[in-house]
Amino acid sequence: MTGGPLIDGLQYAKWSEKIFRQLREGGVDAVHVTITYHENFRETVHNIEQWNRWFETYPDLIFQGRTGSDVELARQTGRTAIFFGSQNPSCMEDDIGLVEILHTLGLRFMQLTYNNQSLLASGCYESEDTGITRMGREVIAEMNRVGLVVDMSHSGERSTLEAVEHSSRPIAITHANPASWHTALRNKSETVLRALSQSGGMLGFSVYPHHLKGGNACRLQDFCEMIARTADLMGVHQIGIGTDLCQDQPDSVVEWMRVGRWTKSIDYGEGSAAAPGFPDMPDWFSDNRHFNRISEGLKAVGMTSEEVNAVMGENWLRFFETSFGGSADQTRKVPRAAE
Repeated sequence: MTGGPLIDGLQYAKWSEKIFRQLREGGVDAVHVTITYHENFRETVHNIEQWNRWFETYPDLIFQGRTGSDVELARQTGRTAIFFGSQNPSCMEDDIGLVEILHTLGLRFMQLTYNNQSLLASGCYESEDTGITRMGREVIAEMNRVGLVVDMSHSGERSTLEAVEHSSRPIAITHANPASWHTALRNKSETVLRALSQSGGMLGFSVYPHHLKGGNACRLQDFCEMIARTADLMGVHQIGIGTDLCQDQPDSVVEWMRVGRWTKSIDYGEGSAAAPGFPDMPDWFSDNRHFNRISEGLKAVGMTSEEVNAVMGENWLRFFETSFGGSADQTRKVPRAAE
């Protein structure tokens, strides 16, 4: 394993004691977990209640992360810090006031779209990307104020570029790969990657097969060479891992992810009509015990130990430390007593 922190920028597993123990076996210090997709605010709170029970039941394995310093606490205590995120803005409904409340409850990432048009922006599956909406600009400003990261992983190109431009803080694309390496609606153009890098944002590389060149037959060497080439494009300090690992989820969950409540028909998304469920993972990564294979693969393609440490967690840690707190010049200040 690497000498620095090990952080995964996105997972959506069917969580269990088995997976929590695998996190520890793999030395994963922190992970951004999707706690909500299409759920409304109350349903999202219900999901947080379930996480509270897991934190209560497995305190020796996991705890809720809220700030970058919690990653160091995880390393010191041999546990994994869990950071909450949403893959759609459904959790804030149409109420900008819920942005701060969700942050107070622990949400640290929120995607502005999940494939489709939302109240905030256009998704990557829309035929026309109309960019960030009026409400979207207001919500981004509020997310910047409270320390909730703008995530554009499932958003269209124009919307993503406008989010980079409009956000006063660096944004993230937590789980995607370069479209020049593998063409997929979810993967990102070099134009987006350059803009992301120049603004100080972060890209998390995905091992989800639909994002990989060759699907689940993708070789570890090809994946690691892609990371090295992207480091040349973006700079080695703006990239990390965001596996998009959906371990142990039943195929029915794919339907929920893609369909939610917006249609009565089946949307096969990045899969095919013949295989609408989860694809098999590549043989070199199927659970949290396999991150060491990625770090060794990066060394094998010529990255230095320092560069590998940066990609495997140090870059995400720096991003966490500067992104999760309230904006210093915008947070509420206690008024001084009248003289």
